[in-house]
Amino acid sequence: MPDCRAPVAVFDSGLGGISVLRELVRTLPRENYLYFGDSLHAPYGTKTPQEVVDLSLQAADRLLAQGAKALVVACNTATSAAIRTLRKTYPELAIVGTEPAIKPAVERHPGGRILMLATAMTVQEEKFQRLKAQYDDQAQIIPIACSGLMEYVEQGVLRGAEVEGYLLDKLEPYLKVPIDAVVLGCTHYPLLMDLIGEIMGPEVTLIDTGEEAAWELKRTLKAKDLLSDRAQEGTTTLYASDQPEDFGSMAKHFLQEELTSPVLQVNIDRY
Repeated sequence: MPDCRAPVAVFDSGLGGISVLRELVRTLPRENYLYFGDSLHAPYGTKTPQEVVDLSLQAADRLLAQGAKALVVACNTATSAAIRTLRKTYPELAIVGTEPAIKPAVERHPGGRILMLATAMTVQEEKFQRLKAQYDDQAQIIPIACSGLMEYVEQGVLRGAEVEGYLLDKLEPYLKVPIDAVVLGCTHYPLLMDLIGEIMGPEVTLIDTGEEAAWELKRTLKAKDLLSDRAQEGTTTLYASDQPEDFGSMAKHFLQEELTSPVLQVNIDRY
């Protein structure tokens, strides 16, 4: 049985999962975290499902080799494409995925009109279609494929005419009709929350997946008696597959805290 003080492994296709990591640390501050951002292979949303499965298995293998007690797939695309394979490969491991937060959006706005921004792969995957079908009779759910949006986040472009123009092109058709909520269905998108909120207006609720993933991890660890028993706050170790200095600078900005150690570069292709 894993040690309750063993770390929690978290991975994403790049920086987006930092938005999930931020919620994990807030909810479970006494855990140690290993975070891997696979910026070298980003974006996952333009790859085939099998390519995403292969990359997810490589990332998981690399992190779990360090004795992690749980795995958080902090990427909606990887969750859609690979989480069933991950759970089959590691049947005893606590694994938590991230999926578009449609359920809380519908609970807050029953009968409402809800936009769901996500990568093209997430929108097309059967897993999302099943999730959407569960709530189609409770709200109008409008998926919007945003191919290319996460690349702005990876490049640190959170403001400016280019990204604002991209979002206006996607959202302008819905500015003239009542919209109750926008689900940020990719873990990169919460890092653009301020800009999306300005475009949609203060009356529209913005919902991301990080908070729900954090509470699901807490429930899962508690059920397996794996919550950390340490008295002090835990640590976070960051790994990146490309440009670790730039990754660290952006992670520091998004986490809004100083990093206690440099980002380590890992090439999962060679592992």
